[in-house]
Amino acid sequence: MTMQNRHIGDVRVTRIEEQMGPGFPAKDFFPEFEAETFRAEQHWLAPNYFQAESGRLMTSIHSWLLRTGKYTILIDACSGNHKPRPGMPRFDMLNTKYIERLREAGVEPEEIDFVMCTHLHVDHVGWNTKLENGKWVPTFPNAKYVMSRTDHDHWAAVAKRPGSVPFEVNTYNDSVLPIVEAKMAEFVSGEHAMCGCLTLKPAPGHTPGQIRLDLDSRGKRAIFPGDALHNPVQVPLWKWNSVFCEDRDLARATRNTLLADCVEQGALLMPAHFGSPHAAYIKANGDRFELDWDHDNARGR
Repeated sequence: MTMQNRHIGDVRVTRIEEQMGPGFPAKDFFPEFEAETFRAEQHWLAPNYFQAESGRLMTSIHSWLLRTGKYTILIDACSGNHKPRPGMPRFDMLNTKYIERLREAGVEPEEIDFVMCTHLHVDHVGWNTKLENGKWVPTFPNAKYVMSRTDHDHWAAVAKRPGSVPFEVNTYNDSVLPIVEAKMAEFVSGEHAMCGCLTLKPAPGHTPGQIRLDLDSRGKRAIFPGDALHNPVQVPLWKWNSVFCEDRDLARATRNTLLADCVEQGALLMPAHFGSPHAAYIKANGDRFELDWDHDNARGR
């Protein structure tokens, strides 16, 4: 894996990959899936974003590491190692080199100041904790873990509810609850500015309390949308949700607003799951949004 660095103004942004490969079949992942509509997009989706021979979406699971000069910030924490995720083999009992890749980028876990949790799904909070002497402890011992109060309260309730999906219960109990019990969680509501360059904004629908992060440095902008969209096809087909979106109408509205903001602000869209080149500018073409891929990594300077 090649380490990728971008600059958004004065902020250095590095992608830290946990895993990359084929995920869900497209026809199963999008509730609004229409074969003919999807087929019309396949020519540009394959091979980086769609595996034609299997019909599966190509999915990266990665964090974004931000270095502002004053703060070292991790946006989302992937799936984690050694975590039981029954029924979810892609996330179950992993043994990845995520921490080694963080170190290859020049950062030790102890140097992380903030972990930004866009939402509390299994593939976004896993490295919040690590297994140490049979106990789940914070991976980033000097960090504040920033999360939405709404999202936290939702998943805390799910974890306590009889009959909840086992992997969702485990995700809260091994990757979120230990952070709360260690008093390392910082809960936010509404818009919230921090670190001199970031604004956290509600982006609900995929989960009740998902947040997006808007970065602004020297007039250059990027937006980290969490899972407001998973695959690049959701830019032109922005009305398509994922099967995991809890409120599909709200998720669709959030996605439309996000893409319109990228156009208006000239912001680089930096999602959590796009394959290479992982980030793109957005253009409006009538009522359709289109991608302008950030191949050169240079326009944010």
